[in-house]
Amino acid sequence: MSEDELPKKWEENPMLKPRIEKVAVNISVGKSGEPLEKAAQVLKELTSQNPCKRKAKQTIREFGIRKGEPIACVVTLRKQRATEFLKKVLPVIDNKISQKCFDKYGNFSFGIKEHIEIPGVKYEPEIGIFGMDISVSFSRPGYRVRKRRRGKAKIGSKHILTMGEAVVFVRDSLGLEVV
Repeated sequence: MSEDELPKKWEENPMLKPRIEKVAVNISVGKSGEPLEKAAQVLKELTSQNPCKRKAKQTIREFGIRKGEPIACVVTLRKQRATEFLKKVLPVIDNKISQKCFDKYGNFSFGIKEHIEIPGVKYEPEIGIFGMDISVSFSRPGYRVRKRRRGKAKIGSKHILTMGEAVVFVRDSLGLEVV
């Protein structure tokens, strides 16, 4: 099916139209304490949501990391907040993303080297500069069948979202250019 036919197909059958399931924003500091608190403060300012701290899975002596020590903070955005955040962050990467950033199910990730590049964010010397990873997950109506507790079932192969469909959806809805 060509890229021009997909939006028409989605209008005819709304169960096939992709949607942004969630956007996960991660700042990995690599150590606990004050730097992690500053990173959490940056995430809270950007997303207006409380970040969740993530712990190290294993001890790495070279980096001074112990297992169980909090080293990163993450925020998960859904629905309208996710779309608003993406529209705010995508100009930082010039609304362009490589096709290599997409997986076979249409999800994609990208990174930002400095959070102060985001429009509307000012540099504060006492906080510093943080980079972040942003992961965008897509789904379709009907994906709940796979995750629900009672009556779990597999999703048919024809209903699973593909990379090509996600690229068309991102291009139409967010104005993102896939290179």
